[in-house]
Amino acid sequence: MRPVTIFTGQWADVPFDTLCSKMSSWGYDGLEIACWGEHLNVDKAVENDAYVRSLKDTMEKYHLQCHAIANHLAGQLVCSRNDERFDVFAPSEMHGQPEKMRAWAVDQMKKTAVVAHLLGASVVTGFTGSSIWEGWYSFPPVSDEWIEAGYRQFADLWNPILDVYEQNGITFALEVHPTEIAFDSWTTMRTLDTIKHRPSFGINFDPSHLYWQGIAPDQFIYDFKDRIYHVHVKDAMLNPGPRSGILGSHITFGDMHRGWNFVSPGRGGVNFERIIRALNDIGYDGPLSVEWEDSGMERESGAQEALAFVRGIDFKKSGVAFDKAMSNT
Repeated sequence: MRPVTIFTGQWADVPFDTLCSKMSSWGYDGLEIACWGEHLNVDKAVENDAYVRSLKDTMEKYHLQCHAIANHLAGQLVCSRNDERFDVFAPSEMHGQPEKMRAWAVDQMKKTAVVAHLLGASVVTGFTGSSIWEGWYSFPPVSDEWIEAGYRQFADLWNPILDVYEQNGITFALEVHPTEIAFDSWTTMRTLDTIKHRPSFGINFDPSHLYWQGIAPDQFIYDFKDRIYHVHVKDAMLNPGPRSGILGSHITFGDMHRGWNFVSPGRGGVNFERIIRALNDIGYDGPLSVEWEDSGMERESGAQEALAFVRGIDFKKSGVAFDKAMSNT
């Protein structure tokens, strides 16, 4: 069976040792470690062997594996048109200086590949950012040239980053997600074309971001079967009504007036049965990483429930047809 891990981003306020103790006691197999909060300092890991050793020792103490590390926040700054909302993703001395923040982010994403190698992980999950996301709705009019320039910028900034990933034997897995250079199937195709399908660049498959857009998550798996490098287990609940649509209405997550919300796995509308069968069909045997996000539910009980849910939905693909025995009679 595939290992079940947990993404630590939503637990960044919990000390690493405490987090490992909890997740191990609940039965998780490993972690997808976030590069922020209390868990992983990229600069420190690159410079200090003892720091890396301490992280590995802590995981070993609790019988946890590190399958992936995640650097979504720095990754977001690489291509985004930065405004004051992004300042919290970078050191305070750079706030209000978008190009300094971008240069810092590029450096961080390169270092993250080195740190993944040091920790024994094979994948870095994260975001790329996008300078053209705001043009998703073509008003004011959006020219083809403006969109093309956004993809060229992505390639110009990320190809040197991917060079470092290849040097360290690490793959980068973009979480296809609104605000990124790839947010649905067509933009994912264009993104891969733009970097000439470099093997070091793939997908962190997260069905929750596809489902509320109306994209079939299992079809997405088949369309990009050679690029599914990591999998998030996250759910979303649609809440259609006469007043709400899928755009969120500037209403905070968790408020049931929104047209949709992220919810604990199994409590939304994502068809995980079809997803597991699709993952089996493409031969994916990597981790199923719980990204627990549910503003309406207590997180510790939610994380334990999510683990039980993932254990219950995962199964191996059969090696024989169910009716093969009949042919031997």
